[in-house]
Amino acid sequence: MMDAVTLPWDFHPIDGERVRLTALRPDDLEPLYEMQSDPEVCRYLLYEPRSHEKVVEVLARDAGALRLEKPGDYLQPAIRGHDGRFLGTMYLELHSVEDRTAEIGWILLPGSQGQGYASEAAALLLDLCFGELGLHRVYAELDPRNAASVALCTRLGMREEGRFREQMWLKGEWTDTGHHAILEREWAARR
Repeated sequence: MMDAVTLPWDFHPIDGERVRLTALRPDDLEPLYEMQSDPEVCRYLLYEPRSHEKVVEVLARDAGALRLEKPGDYLQPAIRGHDGRFLGTMYLELHSVEDRTAEIGWILLPGSQGQGYASEAAALLLDLCFGELGLHRVYAELDPRNAASVALCTRLGMREEGRFREQMWLKGEWTDTGHHAILEREWAARR
């Protein structure tokens, strides 16, 4: 276990058995738009389905997020099959350097869901977090009605730490927020 976070850290591709995490590219626009404009994909996200113009903005912003240096810095790499096919995106935001904490998240194209790609991609990021970066704790915040994401947190060994009832007014209704987390020693024990 490390005593400090290793920063700054510049993104580099990360390879798993079936997936590869890479920086977003201009040619990801159409599959990213397909994913972020899909009402079913966006159902439990903080935003409504996005317009093509909005996804152009988001891609330009997120493709440049390649360095972790201070709280609020984030990565949003593409999840790809080893054939280069876009499957979805991961999210990692550095929340505290002193407390060595980050938030993780994921979104997949509908045709890529239920095949273990998010599990593998999230495990790659957790290996990065608790290895190369030296983080102590990683958490995920999600809508508890999103059964697939709750199940993924469980598969990753994240424990449910709390459920904040009607925490936010979102998309015309009060919604709960679930909080799941894992510590570096817990991840090491699983590996």
